[in-house]
Amino acid sequence: MGKAESSSRMTYGNYLQLDTLLTLQDGPEGHSPPPCNDEMHFIVIHQVFELWFKLLNRELEESLNLMEVEEVSEESIPQVVHHLERCAETFRLMAQQWKVMETLTPQDFLAFRDRLGTSSGFESWQMRSLEMLMGLDPEQRIGGMDPMVHNRKLHQEGKLSDEVMSELDRLAARPTLKQVLRQWLERTPVEGVSGDAAILTNFVEGHLSAMAEHSEVVIAHMVEIGHGEEAAIRPRMEGGIVSAREFLLPDGQVDAARAGLLFIESYRELPLLSWPRRLIDTVVELEESMLLFRFHHARMVERMIGRRMGTGGSSGVDYLDMTLKYRVFTDLWAVRTMLVKRESLPDPKNSEFYGYAADN
Repeated sequence: MGKAESSSRMTYGNYLQLDTLLTLQDGPEGHSPPPCNDEMHFIVIHQVFELWFKLLNRELEESLNLMEVEEVSEESIPQVVHHLERCAETFRLMAQQWKVMETLTPQDFLAFRDRLGTSSGFESWQMRSLEMLMGLDPEQRIGGMDPMVHNRKLHQEGKLSDEVMSELDRLAARPTLKQVLRQWLERTPVEGVSGDAAILTNFVEGHLSAMAEHSEVVIAHMVEIGHGEEAAIRPRMEGGIVSAREFLLPDGQVDAARAGLLFIESYRELPLLSWPRRLIDTVVELEESMLLFRFHHARMVERMIGRRMGTGGSSGVDYLDMTLKYRVFTDLWAVRTMLVKRESLPDPKNSEFYGYAADN
């Protein structure tokens, strides 16, 4: 191998830009003295999280690009599932990585905590952009902590670059996963037809009737085995049906997306619905893994600093615990409350449309 050829050969270090990457653990410029071992541990872990956040944002955007179209092709759904499964696995991995942080004792952390100044995990703009891409409503945020307002303030103070602020504005303006998923569900072919309000209403009313019939069976069974009086059980069962009606027929009009979601969950065995059903399960899995990530974060912080105030001025663990109430894909969770066992449901009309024509 000649000298020129040798010097141009791609190496592991060149490909990963390790010479640059491994110089980034010394803290900000002017941060003196250099970080002690425990502080470098703290820095490395958070930098690793930010690299995972970068991957998650990319995977979510790839999913959105595939679904942000007038008609999502059947071939695109497995690709979306692939991207979202990677996101879910990444969140699961990150939840476990908090255990590495827990090798830092409370006194170890207090030794350098003041060097963080007023910096806060809330200022992780990549985590905030993840929440925006998924579709977390600003109204849900605890204490009115709007990340866009906070990041614009940082930008005005020169603490956030023009490039980052521009990226945040771009992401805030685009449709979210929650929005495109809802639009996709609205087009679900119910009884072989998409978007027919009368067909959707008939399907929903039939399902509510099946729920009512099932509730009578449950009430009779519970009374028979001595697990309660009918007067106490019936209001609970009937309350569930009332809630299901309000969910599926808000203001008396059928909600096409929720009806489509219920159809997919009710007839999971139909071949044409196998990938849509898997997509729904994957989105639920993604949100669950994100909730577990938040939970493990909160417990790590409580173990490290107890209930003291956060470095950025937040209430610390109390704030983190409140974020566990954040839910984005509420419909996907809620519909599971109103499912009826398959044998209690009629076979779908036009079953051949779904590649399924056998008797139930």
